[in-house]
Amino acid sequence: MAKSSHLMVRLDDDSKSCVTKAAELRKVSISDYVRMVTVAQARREVVQAEQNTIAMTPDEQQTFWNALNATPKLTKAQRDLGRTMRGEG
Repeated sequence: MAKSSHLMVRLDDDSKSCVTKAAELRKVSISDYVRMVTVAQARREVVQAEQNTIAMTPDEQQTFWNALNATPKLTKAQRDLGRTMRGEG
């Protein structure tokens, strides 16, 4: 069996209440809940990083798509540079 070590986490009252409620819903201790959720998420993130993969929620995907499709608003300096590069100024 692997040696275990301690990890202390500070939470504000609202966050602790939420974690406590989630643990109660799963019928596990707060420590077990935090361990299950945190380690599982950490493993997913490590795998994604190793595979150069980005995982996004549907809302994040929509925001990303909108950003890619938005017409960029150029600064005056960028417009001036464009004119200079085209030989217009």
